Amino acid sequence: MTEKEIKQIQAENERLKAENAKLHSEMLRLVSRNLDLSERLEEDTELRRREEVARMLMEENVDRQRQADLQDDSQLMALIDLRLEEKRSHLDPNFGPQQLAELLGVSERRLVKLFRNKSIYRTPEAYIDNLRTLNAMRLLRTQPNYSIAAIAEASGFNHVRTLQRRIMDIVGMTPAEYRVLFTKDM
Repeated sequence: MTEKEIKQIQAENERLKAENAKLHSEMLRLVSRNLDLSERLEEDTELRRREEVARMLMEENVDRQRQADLQDDSQLMALIDLRLEEKRSHLDPNFGPQQLAELLGVSERRLVKLFRNKSIYRTPEAYIDNLRTLNAMRLLRTQPNYSIAAIAEASGFNHVRTLQRRIMDIVGMTPAEYRVLFTKDM
């Protein structure tokens, strides 16, 4: 072998050593990244497991609460008032007995039976209408600048005429007359 060939082999050997060092460095970086990703995956898996356990516990708690709600009609009536006061769902014109039953976690049949046996309103629809009417009457007293149509809409009535009939049935006067009665001193 000639000296030139030896130098070429040594140069090639040095280049291969440098490339080997680069590859070794890249391999260490990839192994480190792989370990980091594995740790993150384990943490994510643990977090998902904990979330699943928490969700299951919450569902069990909700089921226990529903069962407790179903046992006592008086408690269920109180729960209706509490949930509707909290969420004010009855002000949505599309809110009806089915949505009320869903809000409480009971069947619509159970809800109808409850109202028939334990409420002066006799039906969930009558109860919801009463809440809407009371809200409208409050707005008529406290918001003299609101139109009757705006009050009907804000109270969950689809039509002004429905509001007019409800107030006429309760107090024997139109919404405008009712408003004048309470706002003449303002």
